[in-house]
Amino acid sequence: MKWGFLPAISLLLAAMPSSTNYGLHNYGFGSGGTSSSTSSSYKLNATTGEVSNTQSTSATYQSRPGNQNEQQSNVPPAPTFTNPSNYYDKLKFVISTGNNASTAKFAVAISSDNFVTTLYVHPDGTASSTLSLTDRQTYVAWGGASGQLVTGLSSTTTYKMKVNAMQGNFTETEFGPTASAATVAPSISFSIFTDTQPTAPFTTSFPNLLPATVVSTNDKLWFNLTTNADAGAIIYISSQFAGLKSNNNGNTIVSATADLTSASSGYGAQNQSVTQTSGGPFSMVAPFNGAGQNVGALTTSLQPIFSSSLPVTAGSGSLLIKAKAASTTPSSNDYGDKITLTSAAVF
Repeated sequence: MKWGFLPAISLLLAAMPSSTNYGLHNYGFGSGGTSSSTSSSYKLNATTGEVSNTQSTSATYQSRPGNQNEQQSNVPPAPTFTNPSNYYDKLKFVISTGNNASTAKFAVAISSDNFVTTLYVHPDGTASSTLSLTDRQTYVAWGGASGQLVTGLSSTTTYKMKVNAMQGNFTETEFGPTASAATVAPSISFSIFTDTQPTAPFTTSFPNLLPATVVSTNDKLWFNLTTNADAGAIIYISSQFAGLKSNNNGNTIVSATADLTSASSGYGAQNQSVTQTSGGPFSMVAPFNGAGQNVGALTTSLQPIFSSSLPVTAGSGSLLIKAKAASTTPSSNDYGDKITLTSAAVF
């Protein structure tokens, strides 16, 4: 009798999920690993497992499953949102990239009622209720580290701002956490004093008006001005008599724009100095900005004597009043004038 061995064959049969509409030919879970792999020319996203149609959340994070969410941009942190210059109608923001790519684009939302009403910042700094693709800008286009101003805001109002990001199709994030900043009230402050008089009423006088001699008042007239007005401010000057008038003899040394050195007589104002702590710059205005003995005429109408086209802090300026009597000017001890300085902010 011959003996032999028959090999034993074991079969493992697995039933694949199926129906009359589909067949799933492979299923299971991956062994884990990193979520993405990259090089200079590609990026590969991997999902190690997911639960259908669910997401994990807490007060500080949100995690969603799926390849689409692997491709989404990072939610940007709260922007830096400030009022660096006492603005009454604008605020400054600097967005944070949230480690998104340099090509990522960001939408900026702003609200004064905790986003019951939402406005979107446009590239020109204005804001409205509409958001288009052109309103999404890169970090550099939003001003980079220098940021940008959002304009057209209400005064004395607190605003909140938040940012979202996107890069390519189907990658837009939710809006991130908020930052807040407040506008202030429009303002202007203006004060006047002389070299020897810190408070009103202010008076200054000439030495004797000798014929054919240019003389200046004993004291300079000074002013201080601060305003947050967008278009700055103007200092105006006016004269009650448009000259030095004597009631005793009825004569007036008429004010004129002239070089008093060569003029037979005259009277006017000349700016002496102008400066500011910040903003501006504040500038002298012709014809009061002459040198030597050149003066600008004082009239009964308001005339600009100093001006700035931008907000200015601690603007300061001074002026002198100069006069010259002719050899034929009747003598009197009551020649005088009343000068008014007025400030106006340009909002």
